[in-house]
Amino acid sequence: MQMKKWFTPAFLLAVLLLGLGELGARLFFAADISGRFEYGYSPDAGFDERRDGTVKLFRAGGRRFHPQSFQRQRPEGTFRIFVIGDSVPRGPSFKGAYPWLLGKELQQHRIKAESVNMALPGYGARRCQVVLRKALEFQPSLIILHVNDSNKYEDEREYRRSQEFKTWHPRNWPMKIFIFRRLYEAKVEKVFWRLVPEQIRLKFAARDADAQVAASHDPEEVRARVQLARETTAASVALAQAARVPVLLITQCRVWPDEKKSFYFEDHGLDDLGRSLASEGVYFLSMKEVFAGLPDARSFFSDSGHLKQSGHLLLAQAVVRKIGEAHRQLGLTAFKVDGRDGGG
Repeated sequence: MQMKKWFTPAFLLAVLLLGLGELGARLFFAADISGRFEYGYSPDAGFDERRDGTVKLFRAGGRRFHPQSFQRQRPEGTFRIFVIGDSVPRGPSFKGAYPWLLGKELQQHRIKAESVNMALPGYGARRCQVVLRKALEFQPSLIILHVNDSNKYEDEREYRRSQEFKTWHPRNWPMKIFIFRRLYEAKVEKVFWRLVPEQIRLKFAARDADAQVAASHDPEEVRARVQLARETTAASVALAQAARVPVLLITQCRVWPDEKKSFYFEDHGLDDLGRSLASEGVYFLSMKEVFAGLPDARSFFSDSGHLKQSGHLLLAQAVVRKIGEAHRQLGLTAFKVDGRDGGG
């Protein structure tokens, strides 16, 4: 009798619609949901490797790549750069960000350059390392790793999410269904946080945005972020070195208003990290040093850490100068330096 109560026409119709919705999502949106529930920890999400050798970057699996494409095999004579980082190098727009501007600047120095923007908003050192591992498969001439410490919270939160419901224990079966998983996610997304009691937010490991901001200024939290950035960045550099790919570390800075001065710069010790890792094949560029000496430095920033397009252009030009200093080690014998041919 109880069984009949369950299997009503309405119940069967709901199950049928749910099944059709799930089947449709997996058949027609397979690429879009690939890696969706690994939250940036899937190595392949957002990389579409085609049979003709083309690799396309697209938005999937928690990765909001700028759409771009390149050949898996690096074209002969091409200096290929992959820029990996967070929302800072991703920029205000695709063509307004320093990875794109860098390619254009290098072409003015007679370099056949290919600069690909693999930066992703909200990505910290851990998830940037996942992207770097994948990027090393595509024969880069240089990896630019933008080093920041501000996204530790997002990396940890998304790692927790990626580990939830991984096993096939019966209690996890509902979360294998795309629609159910999205409903579960919505419960802990920021837009709903203020509508959910604090006890429930804490239970599901969702912290209030205000609490996150407060933690970002806590000295112990800052030390923990920098330490994690130090350890993970060192491991990322080691991966590139093992693949014999040169790395340029660009360390993030922040600009803050000051009562005595108009503003001041802060790097949370990231410059020291960059200097400590610099060695043969590992180069270092400090954003703080690029901007701090300029009387109107604040005008290049849209907020405390993000750059306007003018700031991205200035940073791209600084990267070109850094590449020019190491052009022979990077195999760029025809690099044009100060109007002169850098070869010979």
